[in-house]
Formats: sequence, structure tokens, C-alpha cells
Amino acid sequence: MSFYDNQENVEQYITMAAGYDGKLLVDQLKEHLSAGSTVLEIGMGPGVDLDLLSRDYVATGSDRSIIFLDRYRAEHPGADLLQLDAVALETDRRFDALYSNKVLHHLTQAELTESLARQAALLNPGGLILHSFWAGDGTEEMHGMRFTYYTCESLKRVVTPLFEVVDCKPYTEMDDGDSLYLLARVRE
Repeated sequence: MSFYDNQENVEQYITMAAGYDGKLLVDQLKEHLSAGSTVLEIGMGPGVDLDLLSRDYVATGSDRSIIFLDRYRAEHPGADLLQLDAVALETDRRFDALYSNKVLHHLTQAELTESLARQAALLNPGGLILHSFWAGDGTEEMHGMRFTYYTCESLKRVVTPLFEVVDCKPYTEMDDGDSLYLLARVRE
């Protein structure tokens, strides 16, 4: 059972994450992706970033947790939502961009590599990925969840076989320089 398959854990996460969103990340995406493009958010959680993405894009939300999907669907009955695992990404749909905010750090490096291969297959030609991670080195476990930390250099090593890195920069979410985002274009 996943941490987010538990209603109480979902409620705790929503409370903890209140006041945080991916506006800075979405603004970065807007510099490289035309309005009206299709975007899949991987691991949408309560849907805060999906709402931001939907302002400029044809946005589809996804999460492994049916609890998050049901909560969002109750508030947004017409929302385009998919129940997807972040590694397997089992859908035959294609998108102009894939986006995640602090989701893929829960994967092992091998799972991230597998996810990126699947992401490359889901992108239209010239498609983009924009993902954020906690910055640092190593892996730890908290509340039964894995946290894998990356630097721009370590991320570039993982993505460059399939993607051309457009940008990778640190930013601050809670503490100075605690986060980084990676923007990359699928290789043709």
C-alpha cells in the first residue's frame, strides 16, 4: 500500500503543503511551451499545480492515488484525469510536455531511468519535460516514503541519453537552495 492510499495521510499532506505551489515552475514552462499545448502532470496530488497549468494549457492530471483523483474530480467534474504510476505511465496518449513538482524524487534512480524512458515515448516530437526535485545527495526514508536527492549534474547524467537539457537550476521552496528544476527536450 502506498502512503497516499490512506485518507489520513492524504489529509496530512494537503495540510502540510498548503501555501506551496509550482508557479515558478509553470512560469519556466511558459517560456518554452506555447499556450494551448497539451501537458500531463505526473503526481498531481491535490491539484494545485494542475489548476495553474490549466490556465494556459490543455492539462491532464494524473496520480497513483485514487484518493487524490476522486477529491479533485469532486471539485472539478469535467477534469481530464488518469490514474497512473509514475514509473510505468501506462497510457497510449501523447503530450507536448510532462510536468511534475517534487514527485519523481520518490523513485529509485533505476525507477527514474525507467520513468524517463516511458516519458520520452509519451511525448510528441520536440516535447518537453519539466520536473522539480529536492536538491542534495543521497537517499533517505521518511514515513515509509523514499526521498532521492539530486544535483543538476547528477540529474543531467540520468536524462541526457533521452533528452537534451534546456535548463537546470536551483531554487528556494522552504530553505535557501533546497530545490532544483530540470527542463529538457526529448531527443529525436
